[in-house]
Amino acid sequence: MAAEGLRALLERVRYEVLPARATEDKVLAHVPRDVVVTVTASPVKGLEPTLDLAVRLAAHGYRVVPHVPARLLRDDLHLKEVAGRLGEVGIDDVFVPAGDADPPAGAYEGALPVLRRLTELGRPFARVGVTGYPESHPLIHDDVTVQAMWDKREHVTYIVSNLCFDPRLLGEWIGRIRRRDIALPLHVGVAGPVQRAKLLAMATKIGVGESTRFLTKHPSWFLRFATPGGYAPERLLTRAEGALTVPSAEVAGLHLFTFNQIAETERWRRALLDRLGD
Repeated sequence: MAAEGLRALLERVRYEVLPARATEDKVLAHVPRDVVVTVTASPVKGLEPTLDLAVRLAAHGYRVVPHVPARLLRDDLHLKEVAGRLGEVGIDDVFVPAGDADPPAGAYEGALPVLRRLTELGRPFARVGVTGYPESHPLIHDDVTVQAMWDKREHVTYIVSNLCFDPRLLGEWIGRIRRRDIALPLHVGVAGPVQRAKLLAMATKIGVGESTRFLTKHPSWFLRFATPGGYAPERLLTRAEGALTVPSAEVAGLHLFTFNQIAETERWRRALLDRLGD
């Protein structure tokens, strides 16, 4: 992969973290202030741990993006309260997926009604992100996911792609959404250098095990992590170079899924940047 193209992607990263007990300390110890930190939300724990961690990290000077799943919102009043609380601390960027809470906490079944409501509230956030699915969603047809991005385009400012381990599929998907005139900037989701032993240990812990919930829905994804030598983020980036760096792709940067292996992810990124610099 061309050094300049990879360097540009690695310098425009977002770290996705989980609101666990030690997350704040890990971020403070290992994440530079110029790296965006996104905080996931769990259907088991609810939205409060996400908002609490986001507010604390913002107070430390980080640009924070809390996940606000539609299915964790009780009603319009709850949405207004969330927007007001985040606005008070200067958080102007949120990520709005549908979420997996079943049943939903309130009336919102999917992301689009929440996005429309935020628009009606005067767009309290300068940036709003939604999910894209390069590999098939387990419950939703590919055509439906692409159409959903088209329907949301008036209410959002960027897309974050879910994990994809096939560079060919990733490139085809990017081309497909661009041909559909979905021109929103794209943050490409990439798993960080997850260590096999730590990933398997995480999956056994209550609460932290929530982090691997979506991996268990995709057994082939889990095998890529769990098999020694089965996954290396730089190999994926190298093979996807053409799809990620062509100007028409409008890739804004990388969204790194850390699985709370935050120190390992930042060490990997810095080491790769140093090698490219040499």
